[in-house]
Amino acid sequence: MRWLRKKRVLLLLFLGFTVLIFFNSAWLSLFYPIYYKEEIRQHARSNNLDPFIVAAIIKVETNYKPGAQSKKGALGIMQIMPDTAKWVIMKAKLPDTSLVQVQNEIGTNLQIGTWYLKSLENQFDGNEIAMIAAYNAGPTNVKNWLKSGVWDGRLETSKDIPFGETRHYVQRVSHYYKQYSEIYDDF
Repeated sequence: MRWLRKKRVLLLLFLGFTVLIFFNSAWLSLFYPIYYKEEIRQHARSNNLDPFIVAAIIKVETNYKPGAQSKKGALGIMQIMPDTAKWVIMKAKLPDTSLVQVQNEIGTNLQIGTWYLKSLENQFDGNEIAMIAAYNAGPTNVKNWLKSGVWDGRLETSKDIPFGETRHYVQRVSHYYKQYSEIYDDF
């Protein structure tokens, strides 16, 4: 009987310790790491964006893999389309940059990607969920959905987004944003 009581106590201690470890943000950060923190922070702040949103977009786009190129031609960790990169470089009056740099240089990719995100945020009057959707589907599609009433621009109604890929994208980015902002004290 005494042996059984010790076994129960040890089991309860083990379970308590396991729960404590699992829900401790230091341990959770192992499951939700953020790479390139300094660069993300720098470029997000220079564009007055929440760095957790930028990190969540990168997580969903490429899982922080530098030099990435999609089948559609999107480049770098933020998966910027070449025409979008050229447009941002012109509009933001950035130094002339090659597409190889956009694809392979983390800082260059973040500079262009965060500037573009800020322009989307401005187009959607600060609606970050619409901004995220537009980053995936393009601003014209999102404007049409909002104007026609197909979608109202809220996360709660993201099931109404007509493009399955964009619907899933918004939900995944929002999930990682929530995890990052709960796990990390600051950024």
